[in-house]
Amino acid sequence: MGLLDFFKGKSSEDLASKYERLVTEAAKEAGTNWWSVKPSQLKTYNEKIFILSDQEKVEFISETIKRCDNYHKGRKTYSTNDIEYMKDRVGETLIKHVLKTRLELTDKHIAELCTIFTTGRTFTHGVTRLVWPVGLLVNQIEKQIKQRGLSPDLRTSLSTIKKAISVLDYFYDEKDKLKLQEKIDAIIFKEDNTSEEVKPSYFQTEDEFGIFANKTIDEYSMETRIIWYKLVSMCRKASGSKPSGKYIVQGTALYKTLGPEKFKRTVNSWLEFIIKYKETEKQHVSEWQGRTNTHTYYQFLNSTNLDTLKGFVWLYTNFYDKATLFTISALAERAYRKIPGKGPAAAAIGNACMYVLAESRGLDGIGHLSRLKLRIKQSSARKTIDQYLVSAAKKMGVSLAEIEDMAADDFGLTNGAMSFDLEGYSAKLKITGIGKTTLNWFKPDGSPQKSVPALVKEKLAAKLKKVKSTIKQIEINLTAQRDRIDRMLKLERKLSWAQFDQFYFSHGLISFIAKKQIWTISSAEKQVNCIWLDDKWKNCKGEEVKFETENATAELWHPVKSNIEEIRSWREFLEKNQLSQPVKQAFREVYILTDAEINTRVYSNRMAAHVLKQHQFNSLANIRGWKYTLLGAYDNGMFNQAATIELPEYNLKAEFWVNEINADDAFNDTGIWNYIATDQVRYTALNNQDPIELTNIPAVVFSEVMRDVDLFVGVASVGNDPTWQDSGGIPAYRDYWQSYSFGDLSEVAKTRKEILQKLLPKLKIASISTIQDKFLVVKGKLRTYKIHIGSTNILMEPNDQYLCIVPDRSKPNTENLFIPFEGDSGLSVIISKALLLSEDDKITDSTITSQINRK
Repeated sequence: MGLLDFFKGKSSEDLASKYERLVTEAAKEAGTNWWSVKPSQLKTYNEKIFILSDQEKVEFISETIKRCDNYHKGRKTYSTNDIEYMKDRVGETLIKHVLKTRLELTDKHIAELCTIFTTGRTFTHGVTRLVWPVGLLVNQIEKQIKQRGLSPDLRTSLSTIKKAISVLDYFYDEKDKLKLQEKIDAIIFKEDNTSEEVKPSYFQTEDEFGIFANKTIDEYSMETRIIWYKLVSMCRKASGSKPSGKYIVQGTALYKTLGPEKFKRTVNSWLEFIIKYKETEKQHVSEWQGRTNTHTYYQFLNSTNLDTLKGFVWLYTNFYDKATLFTISALAERAYRKIPGKGPAAAAIGNACMYVLAESRGLDGIGHLSRLKLRIKQSSARKTIDQYLVSAAKKMGVSLAEIEDMAADDFGLTNGAMSFDLEGYSAKLKITGIGKTTLNWFKPDGSPQKSVPALVKEKLAAKLKKVKSTIKQIEINLTAQRDRIDRMLKLERKLSWAQFDQFYFSHGLISFIAKKQIWTISSAEKQVNCIWLDDKWKNCKGEEVKFETENATAELWHPVKSNIEEIRSWREFLEKNQLSQPVKQAFREVYILTDAEINTRVYSNRMAAHVLKQHQFNSLANIRGWKYTLLGAYDNGMFNQAATIELPEYNLKAEFWVNEINADDAFNDTGIWNYIATDQVRYTALNNQDPIELTNIPAVVFSEVMRDVDLFVGVASVGNDPTWQDSGGIPAYRDYWQSYSFGDLSEVAKTRKEILQKLLPKLKIASISTIQDKFLVVKGKLRTYKIHIGSTNILMEPNDQYLCIVPDRSKPNTENLFIPFEGDSGLSVIISKALLLSEDDKITDSTITSQINRK
């Protein structure tokens, strides 16, 4: 007799009352702990439910689900204090516990439970009854199959469950859903095949990557495919932050049967696909309490594919070649890139990449980690990188800074240049700037070749690809090393001459940077500030200086340690010799304690009372090595927040305090405030929160911290956004926008003004342009324009009417102009605007002309 036949023979009302009473008793016994109750601790469960027969337990599950269905039907609101709601949640917990017990179920019982689980409804917006423990039911089916085999009815039940799982609402765990489907497939496959046969295992096809990867597997013979099935099946189970030794041993044995090169070639194609892969935008429509809600979300990789790919990345711990490590590094950077509403695209893959780099032989992997520390914005990821770097340094008995020196790859360069030989043809690479190189081709007779030779393209494609990869690595690493050396200015790090010569001055890559910087060389007899020019060390007056290198030390010169005369001399030296510094020194902004800061003793208000775009501030802070947590509307204005940077070399921590700007609709879809207001800069010791007087902060530290903060304000201030006021902004802060947009110049803007004064005579607009106080004034054909040297915003004479021009930052106009330092995009924006407005009668953009012609 089946369960439904059984119901016909008895009063369903009697059954309902019987099991309703049991759930009521259990709920009362659970009391206020109903949400975390353990059935095994309830007397009702142990003495009345556990002892039920298997058939009665099926009845209990059925009636409890019916009861819950009736409770939820048509309901739009819920109260956790409602006894009926409590009974509903306790009943669900009891069902799960019952299904964990040993049961002897007939095929009909299972079919009926399957129907109940997959056709019931629980909430008014129509989530299927799969909220019930379908996985536990599958476990029960698996046990029955082991005892009596896979009958047609059980096969039908499994198929019904698998089909129903596919329509789960989107917010249920996708990974669990797919694992359950695969488990069902595995149960059926095991019953239908011999023990020697291997079940085909593929990537999930819910994303484009899965389709691509599966296609590469299917291109192999069946014999080879079986090995890939085993690898995919094993990697899919990858869990945790690090692989076990057993995992690596098993995986290594499998891919060795393929052949390491075949394995790496295929997996590399997957990794390169992911590096270029873009997240997809999706929408989910649901109903809740009579309203239709549309939620936009972004998906990078299917969660199961993500785990599987992580498992494959772990197996790369056995490969140490430069190309592979570069690919792993690029994958890590892609994995940590943020996607809207989620954060890092695939943090688990990123963590796996960092593990592989840390475990690699030699120092190449450490070099990549050092670069990634400057590129990745997530504080948790940077902390992990630091831990790996510190661990590696400890193993080698050196400091963190020293191991980063040692790990910097020179790529076989000599003085920033190298040659590639390709069957008689040669290609000569030369570094021309930070992140910039040139590659010139030569024929076998030494004469120049305008482009890549046809022979190389056709017959040496693999070698050409390797050349291009090397060039890309050089450009990326040069930028990273520039940023690392810039950070050294904050640390006042002294290098022995041997260290300086090996890792900086004579280093194939870094020498391009080091020889353009000013160094303080200290020896027993003297100390000199000098730069390398024309194969000689020279001082700021251009005079050759000589010193004994034995026992000498080298340290990056910082202008805060020198007087105004020497700083001016160095600036004139760079301009005279047309030297552009990768790391700004002579023209570096210097911040010295003011009287106001001496009076406030423990804090500086110099950068207070600015309005910043919070997300832009957060990105800048992370790039500069600061830690910051975004302020959300859910904080309700109760907490202030500080961006902090730790300086262990000085046992100091700097804090830049900010407050959320609480205004109507001034937060994004995820509840994060759009704007923040700046406050004090303070310093504390690393091990306590006691404020330290500013007069006790080393001059270099104070100057560099304030320079960072000035950068945050200078870039993230709403005053820099020419569209902020027109697009709504925040009415209460429009006076700030006006005062910042056209107010006093910051230290960065003062340096920009000094450079602009020397550049202006060389520009074609020199005859119609002047610098007046805070502005570059340009006389056009139609009107005269005042471009603010700080914000780059524009006023038009005679009535100081605001002119909104959004610059195209992808087309700088300073390429052919000498600038003694790199990295000031604001300068190119000013020049771009000036050149455009000098011929205002030729402007065709109506969004600009309509403003110019408005009187």
